[in-house]
Amino acid sequence: MRRSLAITISSAFIASSLVGITGTTATAAPNPVQPDQFGLHVPEIAEGVDPGVTYGSIRIWDSGVTWGQVQQSKNKFWWDGLDRAIGNANAQNVSILYVLGSTPKWAASDKKQGTYPNKGAASMPKIKDWKNWVKAVVNRYGDSIESYQIWNEANLKDFWQGTPKQMAKLTKEASKIIRKGDPTAKIVSASTTLRLESAYEKFFPPYLKALKKDKWPVDAIAVHSYPDGQGNPGTRADLINMVKDQLKKSKVPSSKALWDTEVNYGIKGPGKKIKGKSITGANAASWVAQTYLDNLRLGVDRSYWYFWSPATNRIGITMQDGTTGSMGYQTAHDWMNGSFYSCSSGKLNTCNLGDNINVSVVVWASKGSQAYTVPAGASLSCNALNQCSAVTPGQSIAIGNMPTWFGTTATQK
Repeated sequence: MRRSLAITISSAFIASSLVGITGTTATAAPNPVQPDQFGLHVPEIAEGVDPGVTYGSIRIWDSGVTWGQVQQSKNKFWWDGLDRAIGNANAQNVSILYVLGSTPKWAASDKKQGTYPNKGAASMPKIKDWKNWVKAVVNRYGDSIESYQIWNEANLKDFWQGTPKQMAKLTKEASKIIRKGDPTAKIVSASTTLRLESAYEKFFPPYLKALKKDKWPVDAIAVHSYPDGQGNPGTRADLINMVKDQLKKSKVPSSKALWDTEVNYGIKGPGKKIKGKSITGANAASWVAQTYLDNLRLGVDRSYWYFWSPATNRIGITMQDGTTGSMGYQTAHDWMNGSFYSCSSGKLNTCNLGDNINVSVVVWASKGSQAYTVPAGASLSCNALNQCSAVTPGQSIAIGNMPTWFGTTATQK
């Protein structure tokens, strides 16, 4: 499917306020949570892997189908792998975000710049070669690709050793081609990692400045919100707020979405002293659910979890059938998908979810634990592992970092 499924929106509800079971009133979100806000990386999508969770969008990266792997020489394309990846994603009814970079070895201006997925991958290509590549992709897949991302982690030398201005040039040229070939497609900026402050500061503000000069040729600004190896969802929230401050400082138009195109936890570094860690059990479910709930209160429009794969020492939370991480992902999806929402931040973070008939609330703490009074109208509570129990209005419950849903059997999905 080319575009994500549309949710029918009640115009009467948009004009009204969202009244939560807490008895408080908050302004309704202009749109409900869409399926594509739950993104995922599926490295083996070309082999037909179908994740056992409900997801709405896929970022095609680390799947053996980068520019250099598809266009193996100036005049030779190997489309088979990308055809299979896009065909399988379409069959799974998810929106596709395709990453257009990195530079092929044959097109590299300096073959010593970067090694993944080929030598020269981090170097600036000739504009003519870049434009021909983008045209070829749009002409072949215009009916299937929803969004195009310009580059991966362009603030890191492993992936980009050109300048921010050069990356903005690639962005502008790709945008013109894509807009002409498919005016409905979304253009997503090169992604920037957040946890290595020096690399972030060196690339991100100048890149935004260059994009502004080019009259913002993108629909979304992309970041990768991995915290350091010992970080948690609270650490990630701090990084997202740092980005929002920079977006405001750079005068990025409010119409530009903020996408988190890679996220996980427990990845060692930055540097050699910060160790990584494995996050399992209830913590894995809690952290995944918090990530997507935090998106609502922090204004992140979409996140792509990295990644659907068996356990690996690269990442802290494994997303695979039967893991608690995947349970947290599915539970959060079931709570959020299709719901209007109103969220607030504090010692306890809260999100009212639902429509004008059925409303529930999810509560969690970014730090520590706080007492919470079960709201009027609630008879059931469930955690991110979808473990549920009966509750009584007025009952006091300790809430920690495990997101807890309150509602009734009628509002439970």
